[in-house]
Parts: sequence; C-alpha cells; structure tokens
Amino acid sequence: MDALSSSAILRISAVRTEEKPPRTTIHQPRTPKTTATTTTTTQPKLEKSGSPRSSPPPPPSIPAALCNALDDLINNFIDPAVHRPSVDPRHVLCDNWDPVGELPPTPCPVVRGCIPRCLAGGAYIRNGPNPQYLPRGPHHLFDGDGMLHSLLLSSTSATGDAVLCSRYVRTYKYLLERKAGGPVLPSVFAGFHGAGGIARGAVTAARVLTGQMNPLEGVGLANTSLALHAGQLYALGESDLPYAVHVDPSSGEIATRGRCDFEGRLVMGMTAHPKKDPATGELFAFRYGPMPPFVTYFRFDPAGRKSADVPIFSVAKPSFLHDFAVTERHAVFPDIQIVMKPMDMVLGGGAPVGSDPEKVTRLGVLPRYAASEAEMRWFEVPGLNPIHAVNAWEEDGGRTLVLVAPNVLSVEHALDRMDLVHSCVEMVRIDLESGAASRVPLSAGNLDFGVIHPSHVGRKNRYAYLGEGDPMPKISGVVKLDLQKAGRGDCVVARRDFGPGCFGGEPFFVPEGDGEEEDAGYLVSYVHDERSGESRFVVMDARSSVLDVVAEVLLPSRVPYGFHGLFVTQTELRSQRPRRY
Repeated sequence: MDALSSSAILRISAVRTEEKPPRTTIHQPRTPKTTATTTTTTQPKLEKSGSPRSSPPPPPSIPAALCNALDDLINNFIDPAVHRPSVDPRHVLCDNWDPVGELPPTPCPVVRGCIPRCLAGGAYIRNGPNPQYLPRGPHHLFDGDGMLHSLLLSSTSATGDAVLCSRYVRTYKYLLERKAGGPVLPSVFAGFHGAGGIARGAVTAARVLTGQMNPLEGVGLANTSLALHAGQLYALGESDLPYAVHVDPSSGEIATRGRCDFEGRLVMGMTAHPKKDPATGELFAFRYGPMPPFVTYFRFDPAGRKSADVPIFSVAKPSFLHDFAVTERHAVFPDIQIVMKPMDMVLGGGAPVGSDPEKVTRLGVLPRYAASEAEMRWFEVPGLNPIHAVNAWEEDGGRTLVLVAPNVLSVEHALDRMDLVHSCVEMVRIDLESGAASRVPLSAGNLDFGVIHPSHVGRKNRYAYLGEGDPMPKISGVVKLDLQKAGRGDCVVARRDFGPGCFGGEPFFVPEGDGEEEDAGYLVSYVHDERSGESRFVVMDARSSVLDVVAEVLLPSRVPYGFHGLFVTQTELRSQRPRRY
C-alpha cells in the first residue's frame, strides 16, 4: 500500500480543515446547471417537511423542455409503467414504501422498558430508498434517493428519551432534481428495458451533451448502507463514491459533507458492504461495473488511506456482485447468475440486468493482501447465488474456507419480483487444496439481511441473526442461528415475530460487555405497524430464547422500510472528525 504523507489534510469542497492523515478529498455536490421540468410533478406524501421549497423552480431552458417532453412521450406511450405492474410506482411505492418528507430532530419517548446502557448516548442510523419526487415512469425499489433515519438515544434521563431525525443524503442527483423540480434521471433497474430503455438512454445522453447534467459529478443514490471508518461516517451506494455524513452527538441533526474520492484514489464506485477487520482496523472493499475490469479489489488502512487497486480480469463477464466476505487470510468473491447484459435490451427487448441460468456459479478466493490477481483461485459451486454474505473464516490450519450466506433459490426473480424470492442460508466449505466444495442448509426459512457480532468478522463465529421475509423485502421477524448445529437439522434457536401487520428490517447487533459471550448484546431495528400507522424502534435481548423486547421507542413520524444500518456508540459519535472552517 502506498502511504500518504502524514501531514496531509482533509479537504471538504472549498473549506479547509487541519485534520491529520488520511488525506481525503470530500467534494460538496456542485449546484447543478439543469433547469426545471415542464410537466406537473406530484411530490411524495410528506409527513413533515424539513426545509420546504421557498419558491417555484425557474422555467426550463429549451433543451430541458425538449428532453422533458420526450420523457413524457416515452413514459406515456412507448413504455408506460402501467404495462409492468412490478415497476409501476403506484404499486411499488405503496404501504410503508410510500416516501416521507424530511424530519428535523424531534424528541420521542421510550414507551416500553428502558434503553440498555451499552446503547445510551449512541445512535442507530438506517439507510434506505425514499424518492424525492414520485417517478413518472417505471420505478424499482432500489432506485429511490437515499434517506438516513437516525435515532439518537439519550445518555441521561434528564435530556429526554430519544431524538429522531430523517434527512436526505445530498447527492449530486438529489440536488440536480431538487433544482429541476422533478425527476431527471430514469430508474436504472426499471427504466432501461427494451425500446423504452433505449429511448431513455438517448434522452439522458442529450441532457449530458446539452449541459443539463454532468455524470462525472456522480449519479448514485447513496441509499443502501452506512460505514464508519477512521472517524468518518459514510452513506454508501455501490453505483457511486461514498458520501461523507455527520450526525451531531448533541442535537441528532444529520448533515451531508460531500462526495469522497480519497484524494483521487477512488473512482467510479465502491461496494455498499465493505468489511472491517476487528483486529487490524483495516477496511476491505471492491467495486464492480459493466466495463472491464468488471471487479476491482482494494482496502483502506486504519487511518483511512486507500491502497492501490487490484483489478480482477478473471471475471470474464459483468455480474451483479453486491457483497463479498473476508477472512483473516482471504477475500471471497461470489460470481453469481445475476448478470449485466445490455445487449438484451438492445436486441431482445429485455433488461440490462437479469439472470443467466446456464452460468455455473463459483467463488473466487484471493489472498487479502494480494498486489495482483495472480493468486486468485476460482471454485465452482453450482447453484450458489448469494447476494449477501453473513461471514467467512478458515479452519484446519487454513486448508478449509467456510462461507455462511443466504442462497437465493429463485434467482430469476431476485430483481424484478422480490416478493417471489426465497433465500436459504447455507454453510459452504471449500477445501483449498483439493478444490472440493460442500454445502449444508442451515434453515428452511426465507432468511436474509444477516448480521453477527462485529468482533467476529472474518473469524469463526457461532451465532448469526437474520431477518425473515414475508415476503421479501418486508421483514416479519428476526431469527437467531446457532452455526454449531450445522448438519444436524434446523439451526434456528430463537425467533421473534413482530406481530400481525408489523414489519421491520435488517436487525443490527450491538455488543454488550467484554465480548467473552458472543451473543451478549442486543438486536435493534425499526418496526412499522401497517394497521395503526405507527413506527417504533425496538430493542431485543440477543441472549433470550425468544429475543425478548426490552425497550421500545415510539417514533414521531413514519419510518419507511429500508435496507441496511448500523449503530454508532456515544464514543464514536463524539470522535467523528470535526469540520473546521
């Protein structure tokens, strides 16, 4: 890894800080040059508005008006969403997927039990899609603007119970469309389909050529997950660079600091699932895309300095590589049957991302400090399609590699009909000397969004906690798996159902104590009651045989369903890098 100067500074747009290394560039999204749309746009149903528009958008330029008219033509006649119910916004954005407005820091009470001491003063922050404007064309859940919902828990009873704040990540796309007064970019997962997709691509290209938008500023959504590394909190979405965000440890307010390229060392994008080694403090990551090299591996040292890229050219075709795993010695990459195939859109009227049932799935194993892919080894594991990974480790003195991950059994529905997806958690064992692979199912349940004790990342662990889909991506409850029971029947040893009409999301494990007991800690999640319309923050005892609820916070506003989150302790909140002018 190339070390940067220890006297480097952290740059945030036009302001200058006096931080020590790493030397990271954080670019504030520039004010877009686009102009307003001409068609009437319905805003999301706002429960509370953080900063309402003070004046209407300016009238559009001639190129913008022409592009807007072409968009209307495509959405109304060439490829109307009503012809594909699975991507019709009226169907996709219903119930608790309905977008909400921003919420400034707002007090909320603990209505059941009390907050455990290990959570006091910290914040649970969850990311998820929340379209700023209701789409006019086809829409996929993955394509909503990133919104962070942060619950700051009181450290003392004298200051109140908790504070909820919901804010958009101020991405370039968010600012572009806010200035335009409506949607500008089509849905990536739903809009580029057949002739309509080709037409939308042409309109997007016209917007670029006429200066209405600059894709070099990033077109990502930052809507998938969060990571905390080297004192900086990031909102992540794999199609773009990370966005630095900050949660005020006193007020609970959320602010976007800007788009980070780590002093020009990070380009294009980064996975939304980086892995932090609990012993070394390093952060391991990768990016993937439609152009070779289709996968690129890299890492960050404990101070946040990025290593050189390791391009992986042995991935011959672009695939949907959403997550990976690390062990103490290796990085593990799944090459699955969800692939990118843009020519299907051009020639066959299909989508640019879909399934390839003829592809033989495999796992790539690379030494985690490799300088090139020369030592990459691929192991065929037919039928294994993990979108997420739970954990991985080595056994038998390093001869055996073990991966625990939910396997998507109905991969053809993984993107377009998530309600039909069933994921079965499996334990995969690979003999690194002989190449033999074996698989054992751990549960028959429809399980995904798995988490473990953070100190066991890359090490052998016993317990895993996953959300139970009913159907996916709505989570009706949480289960606890005992991995020591692998091969001896169902590994579920505890379960908590949220109740009729109640759904949550990914559980997050917050450890308690010195870590000697792996399951000593609590599971936290937002849970929404579709009958009453109430949303709550729920704390469950991870050691309990029924995952007892020990505390609940009644939230002042509805929190939509989302994707991934994390818990930031009080010490970590106070240790965030200061922004000095």
